[in-house]
Amino acid sequence: MPNQDLSKLSIGRDAGSKRPARRRWLRPTLIAVVIAAVVGVIVGMNRAVTIETTNVSLAYPSQGVTLINATGYVVASRKAAVASKGSGRLEWLGVTEGSRVKQGEVIARLEHQDVAAQVQQAEAGVRVARGQKEQAQAELRDAAQAAARARDLFARNFIAESARDTAVARHDKARAAVSAANGSLAAAEAALRSAQVVLDYTAIRAPFDGVVLTKHANVGDVITPFTSALETKGAVVTMADMSTLEVEADVSESSLHKVNAGQPCEIQLDAIPDVRFPGKVARIVPTVDRAKATVLVKVAFDVLDPRVLPDMSAKVAFLSRPLSAEEKQPRTVVNAAAVVERGGRPTAFVVQGAKVKQVALVTGERIGDLLEIRSGLKVGDSVVLKPGPGVKDGTRVKIAGK
Repeated sequence: MPNQDLSKLSIGRDAGSKRPARRRWLRPTLIAVVIAAVVGVIVGMNRAVTIETTNVSLAYPSQGVTLINATGYVVASRKAAVASKGSGRLEWLGVTEGSRVKQGEVIARLEHQDVAAQVQQAEAGVRVARGQKEQAQAELRDAAQAAARARDLFARNFIAESARDTAVARHDKARAAVSAANGSLAAAEAALRSAQVVLDYTAIRAPFDGVVLTKHANVGDVITPFTSALETKGAVVTMADMSTLEVEADVSESSLHKVNAGQPCEIQLDAIPDVRFPGKVARIVPTVDRAKATVLVKVAFDVLDPRVLPDMSAKVAFLSRPLSAEEKQPRTVVNAAAVVERGGRPTAFVVQGAKVKQVALVTGERIGDLLEIRSGLKVGDSVVLKPGPGVKDGTRVKIAGK
């Protein structure tokens, strides 16, 4: 092909150079996509799962046989405000709050100098009356002898009848004088006893064995029972017989049919939360509180604990049957919803900081909504409630509401 213009034949370098340029942009894009995916996976792995938690605690098997629960307070069925029947200024007080006293023990004393003087006067009156009685008895003996002689002499006609009658009359008068002297002595002794009783009123004694709960008066206060005079005190102390402590619980009248005298109970005190005290229904007060629609039930302790004090708040569980010795022991429990099956074994997830740890468990019996934990958890552990499939060992978590 002659006369062809060879200058038109050339290699298109510009067209060829554009393809490598597009490949150079494609590689960074792919790398960026891969990095973004990896970062997304890492972020997803580190994203905290929101969870709810529950704590491992102690529970008693009695919860499974509890019919009803009620609240109340510890009271002493034998309690007294101790005062004196007499009036006066308190000069000595031998007890304070918490003092233990015996029946008849003197715990306080009023001023008694005036009363003691009256006792001494009455004692002197008794001595005078006794002397008068002895004098009358001596006179009676003399008159009796004189009357006997007069009768003998009259029988022999040595004296006149009038002389005999005079001697006999003297004897009768002496006998009457002795009777009067006996009456005077009895009156004097009664006056002495009265004065001693008044003196005894100034000594304030414990009416029974017990513990002083409250002190109402101090030395120097005027004690005036049976009155509300200004600046005076009535009772000196209030004491209680600690052997008569019981719980007074308010039971709803709608649930009263579940309560019977002698029914076993379990008592929990807010002041001693880790102990359950066995008891039984002592009596049901046959009166309904209209305002609260409740009936007062008195629950006695089977065994009194020295830590139990009057006016402690209490919770009473009324049971359907007595508990065995094993059932009286506390169990480690957790909400049953916190336990799931993982790998064919009961498992829980313990919250440790911002992560959870998977723990295999050995479980026991159900106690209501709770599940006994025999090993794997301890009281106080915080575990995940209703853990989903996204919760695994080492998962980062965030507690809901925090």
